[in-house]
Amino acid sequence: MSFPDTSSDESSAYNNNLHLTAAGMSFTYIRNNKGPNIEPWVTNFFIMFSFSEMAWKVKANDRPYHHLPEFKKKVFLCIKKSRYSGNAIKTYKYNVLTFLPLNLYEQFKRVANLYFLVLLILQIIPDIATLPWYTTLIPLVVVLGVTGIKDLVDDLARHRMDKEINNRKCEVLLDGRFQESKWRDMQVGDVVRMKKNDFIPADILLLSSSNPNSLCYVETAELDGETNLKFKLGLRVTDERLQDERQLAEFNALIECEEPNNRLDKFMGTMLYEGKRYPLDLDNMLLRGCKIRNTEVSHGLVIFAGADTKIMKNGGKTRFKRTKIDELMNYMVYSIFVLLILVAAGLAIGHTYWYEAIGSKAWYLFDGKKQDSSYRGFLMFWGYIIALNTMVPISLYVSVEVIRLGQSKFINWDLQMYFLEKDTPAKARTTTLNEQLGQIEYIFSDKTGTLTQNIMQFKKCTIAGRSYGTDIWNQYADRSFQFVDHSLVECIRSGKDKDVNEFFKLLSLCHTVMVEHKDDGLVYQAASPDEGALVTAARNFGYVFLSRTQDTITIKEMEEERTYEMLALLDFNSDRKRMSIILKFPDGRIRLYCKGADTVIYERLSPKSRHKETTQTALDIFANATLRTLCLCYKDISADEYEAWSELHQEAQVAMSDRDAALDRVYEQIESNLMLIGATAIEDKLQDGVPETIAKLAMADIKIWVLTGDKKGTITSTETSYTCKMCKGLHDNKHGGMSLQIDFVDMACECEAVICCRVTPKQKGNVVSLVKKYKKAVTLSIGDGANDVNMIKTADIGVGISGQEGMQAVMSSDYAFAQFRYLERLLLVHGRWSYIRMCKFLRYFFFKNFAFTLVHFWYSFFSGYSSQVAYEDWFITLYNLCYSSLPVLLVGLLDQDVNDKLSLKFPKLYLPGQQGALFNYKNFFISLFHGIFVSLVIFFIPYGAFLQTMGQDGEAPSDYQSFAIVTASSLIFTVNLQISLETSYWTFVNCFAVLGSIAIYFGIMFDIHSAGIHVIFPSVFTFTGAASNALRQPYLWLTIILTVGISLLPVICIQFLHKSIWPSVGDKIQRNRKKYEMELLQEEKKKKAPAFERGRRSRRSAYAFSHSRGYADLISSGRSIRRRPAARGIALLKSLVL
Repeated sequence: MSFPDTSSDESSAYNNNLHLTAAGMSFTYIRNNKGPNIEPWVTNFFIMFSFSEMAWKVKANDRPYHHLPEFKKKVFLCIKKSRYSGNAIKTYKYNVLTFLPLNLYEQFKRVANLYFLVLLILQIIPDIATLPWYTTLIPLVVVLGVTGIKDLVDDLARHRMDKEINNRKCEVLLDGRFQESKWRDMQVGDVVRMKKNDFIPADILLLSSSNPNSLCYVETAELDGETNLKFKLGLRVTDERLQDERQLAEFNALIECEEPNNRLDKFMGTMLYEGKRYPLDLDNMLLRGCKIRNTEVSHGLVIFAGADTKIMKNGGKTRFKRTKIDELMNYMVYSIFVLLILVAAGLAIGHTYWYEAIGSKAWYLFDGKKQDSSYRGFLMFWGYIIALNTMVPISLYVSVEVIRLGQSKFINWDLQMYFLEKDTPAKARTTTLNEQLGQIEYIFSDKTGTLTQNIMQFKKCTIAGRSYGTDIWNQYADRSFQFVDHSLVECIRSGKDKDVNEFFKLLSLCHTVMVEHKDDGLVYQAASPDEGALVTAARNFGYVFLSRTQDTITIKEMEEERTYEMLALLDFNSDRKRMSIILKFPDGRIRLYCKGADTVIYERLSPKSRHKETTQTALDIFANATLRTLCLCYKDISADEYEAWSELHQEAQVAMSDRDAALDRVYEQIESNLMLIGATAIEDKLQDGVPETIAKLAMADIKIWVLTGDKKGTITSTETSYTCKMCKGLHDNKHGGMSLQIDFVDMACECEAVICCRVTPKQKGNVVSLVKKYKKAVTLSIGDGANDVNMIKTADIGVGISGQEGMQAVMSSDYAFAQFRYLERLLLVHGRWSYIRMCKFLRYFFFKNFAFTLVHFWYSFFSGYSSQVAYEDWFITLYNLCYSSLPVLLVGLLDQDVNDKLSLKFPKLYLPGQQGALFNYKNFFISLFHGIFVSLVIFFIPYGAFLQTMGQDGEAPSDYQSFAIVTASSLIFTVNLQISLETSYWTFVNCFAVLGSIAIYFGIMFDIHSAGIHVIFPSVFTFTGAASNALRQPYLWLTIILTVGISLLPVICIQFLHKSIWPSVGDKIQRNRKKYEMELLQEEKKKKAPAFERGRRSRRSAYAFSHSRGYADLISSGRSIRRRPAARGIALLKSLVL
């Protein structure tokens, strides 16, 4: 325990207070008098506890304080620096000195690149070098260079962005006056002044603003993607005392708060100012990345700067998602590597025996080296590792990334996924998962805002046991309001029915809606669409919410303006499922109004409450019509009862630990013995095209699960059974333990559609994890709100919908668009095409490399297993770079078996992707054996043609160089014509690529075999005149034609048999393509909207899990929010609309 020297004001942050520290806990004894002895303090002081989490201290207007030794941390050895970051940010990875070494280090962490680097080193060793070093160096440099240039461009953009942000200007209070300063020069503890439309430079405690009671509006688009305004409030004490420059310069408060963290939704701290301690929370904080709106001037204190700010703490790496094809491709590359080692070992053993039996005895093979056969075999092993290295494709990963980038651009450019109403295009936020879109087996969907529009309309209500269904008669009515019931209107206008008046009075008073007066109209800003719909309903029936302050709410009741004193506001949260307000009426009565889910309201009703049964019957009818229901009730409270409860409430409000739980316990005490008034019913319509999309996805054998916070009764209406016939099973998410989890997954996966009810955001993620864990299935999650982020990140693919609930889901997603119906095109068109293209690309890529490399294997049987290569060195160097890369890249980018309309018309085309039928180990071995066959043909037919032959001019063309040219030419024709046979969708670009690759081959070959280049580089280009000499022999052209024909003939025959005798679904559709396209044109002309059928199931409230936390904390914090004016299945998814 430490006792500071209290003789100096600067010795303690608390000046005349005693600060003790022990066991990670600090105790602050706050003086009421300044005596020198400790003992008299005990009876006059209270103790406040600040645990280790409150270890961050900020002192206003005192820069030296933050550089004290106690705030320094060790960086390296004995070097220390302040724990408080400067405000300059650095998001770039490289600088001029570090780019080359760091980038190369990162690239060589990839196994393929490291493998080829090792090969390059081996090729420098003379005894084992079977290929010149440049055959590996040039491809490696190209791959590293392309990747490095991409990284450099990205990092230069980050440099520019950092420079622009760090050089932004802001006014900082220095030497008693505000001075213009750059963001990078700001420090923790500085007082700053911000103006309208300024970006907030750091995480700042709001002190005061030009708005009434230090209200500040911020836009958080850069933080969470939401463009609607948020409200922040300064403390009452800082608002009253820190308005002018002098007051701000004298401000010397000490802030103790939590350490820097990435929690955007939480902040907890205290402010010690003039001997008193004030609680701080997130409502007092302006976070970096936000923008000041509708506030002319605001002042704040920098709490976290630079890298310590919450937005920078959220800049960490997200979980890397890998596709099934990625994993399979990596295993296949490892398999190829093992195969390479086995082949090289076998040939090395062959050389050992050959040298023992023949090589050592042939005088003309003596090389002057005294090496035994085993050592020579060892050297030949490494020689063959080098010679056969092209079995492991160095350009594979770069080619895959290029294809994925192109596929992502096609998604971004798809105008049929563009939502004109909100000017929102589809966006592929990742480039690594496109082919996985073609393999989805399970879709996990949120309901409200994802399947529905999340635009609420007040449709029906029940008041005192009487139901009212569907005449705008007051000047404040919202013209879009559609509720019509003349009897209800008459009841309100007559003023005789007290229950009706009380019903709408509750709706106009019990809420956390903010109001703005614009152009002689009212604009409501609500925490949720439900809340806004209810206040709008009250407004249209003559109970108009006008304004509110910390202590009052003003409404207009039937043209009479009344102000109610607000004693307490008990806000909503997902555990309480209700909200309440305690009001003092003008006549002195105290009344609590409460609204919430029927389950929690019915549990708290007084035994004397009337209309329970009739209200429940009405709720069943409302839910049967797929409406969202909510119960309303009230309770009269005596003054003594309120005073006793108020003391408990105030204690809970200032609790420093577990404050929310303490408040909930206090709320529970007062929300009892309630009297039921009635219930509301709100409609949330389905988005356009949702039933059709669900039907198409189901036909593609994609199982759809809805994970919702709503209750089972509301969702599973009879309409589900009658119309959709999809949901054959339902299981509430109330399970635990591994065996129960397995039982749940097994049972649920037998259903065509599953609904998990009353699930929290964490449980949504858990359900997705269960299916991934026990079914090994490819999953997709789609949602529109912050409560969906967990499952979006957990699924193999996350899709965000930019709806009414902000952009948190979009910012956490892999793909984003504006409407659920676009999911159909994303999966059945782009996903399927991407999968087919990638599978075709990989099959062909492996084949062409096997066909190319294994020619060396056959040649080794005729070269004493000496690791001699069959091709000319430059052909080996350029084969994957120039001669065979472009056609297969274009197939990976552009190929399609059927067009987009037929892909949507026939969802069964999606099944091969789910089954992984187009790329697996079977396909891999087919490619391997295909490559073996082609390599056999390419080697042995020219070998036979060259054996014991003579050219027409008497020359012997059976030399090694001519043989290499014939085999290389045969290979180039074969692989380029083979990809032509694999191409389903021909364009001019494809034709140009195939013909261009062949032309490039002959152009480069004749050039590097010319005498001119040999004169310049005699040791590098040794095939002088070989091409022109060999290819002027007609029978060698016949040999090439024969080789190519025999190589392609089996493929042509097999394709013919498959399409004629065993056609796939795609083959049948291609055969009848014109017929189906005509049918599509006729269907579009006759298209009609589907009929809608209502069902008859039981209801339950959906309000509690759809409504988010409101603005109660802001309202109750002591601020006037706004100045008052001077004067005053298919049907399953339809059934999800609660």
